[in-house]
Amino acid sequence: MSSLPLFDTKNEPKIASSVEKFFKDYKVMELLRRCGLRKSKGIPLWSILSYIFSNVFPDRSMYMQQKSGKCTSGFSKNTYYRFMQNPHINWLRFTILLAEKIINEHLKDLTSDQRADCFVFDDSLYSRTGYKKTELAAKVFDHVSMTYKKGFRMMTMGWTDGSSFVPIASSLLSSKNDQNVIGTTKKIDKRTIAA
Repeated sequence: MSSLPLFDTKNEPKIASSVEKFFKDYKVMELLRRCGLRKSKGIPLWSILSYIFSNVFPDRSMYMQQKSGKCTSGFSKNTYYRFMQNPHINWLRFTILLAEKIINEHLKDLTSDQRADCFVFDDSLYSRTGYKKTELAAKVFDHVSMTYKKGFRMMTMGWTDGSSFVPIASSLLSSKNDQNVIGTTKKIDKRTIAA
């Protein structure tokens, strides 16, 4: 028995077409351009993004696909990692704009005017077991188990109408107490804004 779910390849075209429909309906490429995504040559952004989004649903990663020899990306891992680490893309702004588009164009019409909309803020524990090399990992208090655990606080902002929830933005927070920070931190020159 395998601990990882096997990917059913017969569902792959359905997933790819659903991702493509989502991209077109919500104009994802236009939103990404507004958030700083620019590409002048090489692999089209559409194919890189659809590959990334399609891998989320069957719980696959490029690393495991390459390791097993079943990588169907059509581009190299360097292209993939350069795209994911592009410092010019404002991913936070992208998630906010996408959430706004989904709420205003899809969910608002499904709820009645008598129903109250509200924002929800949550600071759940994001546990990290391999914390020694994780930058700014800290001992944070878990309100559920009433103990300190190693990891981060994950501050999440979402929108709800009482029956549906759309995450808008999230951020990993470390401890403000320097004694609780256990991950390595880079010593940087405070006169610059470089990380």
